Amino acid sequence: MSEERMLNVGKIVNTHGIRGEVKVYPQTDFPDVRFKPGAMLTMYPPESGSPVAVEVVSSREQKKMYILKLKGYDNINEVERYKGWELKVSDAERVPLEEGEYYVRDIIGCEVVTEEGQTLGTITDTLSPGANDIWVVKLPKGKELLLPVIDGVVLDVDIAARKVKVHLMEGLL
Repeated sequence: MSEERMLNVGKIVNTHGIRGEVKVYPQTDFPDVRFKPGAMLTMYPPESGSPVAVEVVSSREQKKMYILKLKGYDNINEVERYKGWELKVSDAERVPLEEGEYYVRDIIGCEVVTEEGQTLGTITDTLSPGANDIWVVKLPKGKELLLPVIDGVVLDVDIAARKVKVHLMEGLL
């Protein structure tokens, strides 16, 4: 049986108050979905040990963190041990994206080809410096191409085939 792929959605960084709440650093684009009451999460220990399934009872945002109340945990002593644990959901629970949106891990490793069919290299990283994302493409000679993710440049993304077709604007290479 293949182990299901799990996605990180947050990390428990501390306890909060004495009633069993935990302070979570979000690692998701969808905290409102992941941390809503009734959401099921799995807590994973930092090194080894068994994961623990939990249900969110309530959550609120506080200074870029989330304060979660987990079902069945009612005092600080019960949650103290979970500091540093990762919160995850299964890959099957991914939030569907809009047309033209991609998960970073689906993009990394894709081959980049020009509209003329010339292979440029492989996407190794994504950057989000400003208005649009930039994909870092490793070229055969070890150089890197910074590819702006904009309509005129990225023509087609085929996640299944692991290929991205691009139009090389003047000055990109």
